[in-house]
Parts: sequence; C-alpha cells; structure tokens
Amino acid sequence: MSNEEQESITEEPTVDNAADAIEVADAQVAKKEAKRNPTVVVAEDESVNRMDLVAMLEDNGYEVVGEAANGEEAIELTREKRPDVVCMDVKMPHMDGITAAGVICDENLAPVVMLTAFSQADLVKEAIGAGAMAYVTKPYEESKLLPALAVAMGRFAEINDLLDSVERNESELRTTQEQLRDAEEELRKTKETLEERKLIDRAKGLLMDKANFSESGAFRWIQKTSMDQRIPKKRLAQAIIEKYSDKPNDGE
Repeated sequence: MSNEEQESITEEPTVDNAADAIEVADAQVAKKEAKRNPTVVVAEDESVNRMDLVAMLEDNGYEVVGEAANGEEAIELTREKRPDVVCMDVKMPHMDGITAAGVICDENLAPVVMLTAFSQADLVKEAIGAGAMAYVTKPYEESKLLPALAVAMGRFAEINDLLDSVERNESELRTTQEQLRDAEEELRKTKETLEERKLIDRAKGLLMDKANFSESGAFRWIQKTSMDQRIPKKRLAQAIIEKYSDKPNDGE
C-alpha cells in the first residue's frame, strides 16, 4: 500500500451510524466553504480601471466571477453568479450604479460596495439609500477597498441572519397561534360535550323519576328517540327537562 493510500485512510473520519455520517458530511462542507475564496462581480465602465480593480482583487484572494460595463450587466451577472459581494461604479452608461445597486439590494442578491469619485460625495447618500453597504473613493487602494469589502459582506451576513431570525419567529408565532386556535376549538367542543352530558343526565333522572324508567332504559330511550326523530340529544334533553322539571310526581 502506497503512502498516499495510507494517508487517505488515516484522514478519513470513522462513523458509527447515519447521524454521525451526516454530522461528518456537514463538517466537511463547512470546512470547504471556509477555504473557498470570496467571489465578486466588478461593474466599471472604464476598461482600464476595471482591469486594475480585477487584478487587485485577485491578488488579494478574491475570485472575480463576472465583469460588467454598465448597471444592467451588473444586475444580470449578480443574479446569475450570486457573488459574495459586488463592486459597483456609480456612473455608468445605460443604467447607473445607484439604480443597479437598488435592484440588487431589493432582491437581496449580494452586498454592494459603491465606487465613487471624490466629487461624488452627494451621490454617496443616494447609494447608501439604495442599499449599498459601503463605498470606496477613487483611486482604488487596497487599504480602502479590502476593509470596505469585508464590512459590506459582514453587514450583509448580519442582516440576513436577522431576517432569518425574524422569519423563524414569525413562523413560530403562526404555529403558536394555530395551536391556540386548535386548543380553543377543542375547549369549546369539550364544553359543549360536557354541557350536553349534564343535560342528558338531568333528563335521564327526570325520566327515571317521573316516567318510571330505569337508568339504562332512560338513556336508551333518549338515544333511540334522538336517532329516529333526528333530534340532537342536547335539544331532546332540554325538551324533557322543560316537560318534567315542574311536573309533580303522581303520588304527590
């Protein structure tokens, strides 16, 4: 057996059951995800700037999965590639970066880092209002770009964790409300059943006292009459009670 085969055997985790196998598989997937380079879509209409930006990102461990020259292309690439982050220039033809960022953020596709010129400070507020997570001013520098990307991805993850938590809470609330409605309905039915039983017991007692029925005979008479006449036992019991409750015994 070769050394490589021996290493593969020693590195392979042992599992005793299906649950352990699933846990090991999840851990391996998480490990691979942790090692994966973050992906990015770059949207910049000036080709030279775009090339420089792509080179800077790749030199720092990012995988550029798409390059766009306008906002429309940026949206389509983001929908298709689902990158970890989007670098978006503010001013581009056909569709500007702010409009494109608004669409990407509305669809919750990826965090957006806006690329602005020093003279575009007034547009920064618009970009943030559109949902951009961070912005970087030109010329691009690693010391400004890389922290902005990290901040944007971190904020995006936090927001989505919060949204997931809200959705879980809403789902739990709906489940609790449904359970409460079911419990209330069950309680209502129980109360109605208890009330019916009390009425039947009272009617049964009156039939025994006033009409000389035995206990079992009184119950069978109520049950049979209810079925034959298609009268609910509760209503029949109420009729018996109304008939006999004020009527004196024959011997009185």
